[in-house]
Amino acid sequence: MEHEGKNNMNGMEMEKGKRESGSRKGVELTMRVLALVLTMAAATVLGVAKQTKVVSIKLIPTLPPLDITTTAKASYLSAFVYNISANAIACGYTAISIAILMISRGRRSKKLLMVVLLGDLVMVALLFSGTGAASAIGLMGLQGNKHVMWKKVCGVFGKFCHRAASSLPLTLLAAVVFMFLVVLDAIKLP
Repeated sequence: MEHEGKNNMNGMEMEKGKRESGSRKGVELTMRVLALVLTMAAATVLGVAKQTKVVSIKLIPTLPPLDITTTAKASYLSAFVYNISANAIACGYTAISIAILMISRGRRSKKLLMVVLLGDLVMVALLFSGTGAASAIGLMGLQGNKHVMWKKVCGVFGKFCHRAASSLPLTLLAAVVFMFLVVLDAIKLP
């Protein structure tokens, strides 16, 4: 009799463990989809950021100013290209990791979990570095640099600067989501 009670309890505990595991998988899937959306949005917003303006340049004080059409694009700055690339890589990795985790639903090995954990760690580093690089250049465009005589460009290209600035929090949020995924992956390993 006592033996039957233990078996029932173990069965109930196993069912509870399966529910907890299922809810954890749901949280992980939700986090991965969120990371996918954030990285895709950040890459798209910064990738399509472009503004063309007519700028008056006075070369000689006695002559009238010369009007020149100038364009600001994210592809003109290597830090922005790096941020776009980092987001695109993270987006692709996230799509692949979602597919792998969906295919290997019930039979996840420790090797697979370790590979996903390492991939998530790389994405954290990649996204934080892309955010840092783009933020540094964005700050330079916003404030300029008197020491090297770089002028502020966000006064002229305000729309472009706002688009570039709006992609940075998206990338930062995606990096934080990947940090949470690393924690979830680490919890699953033992």
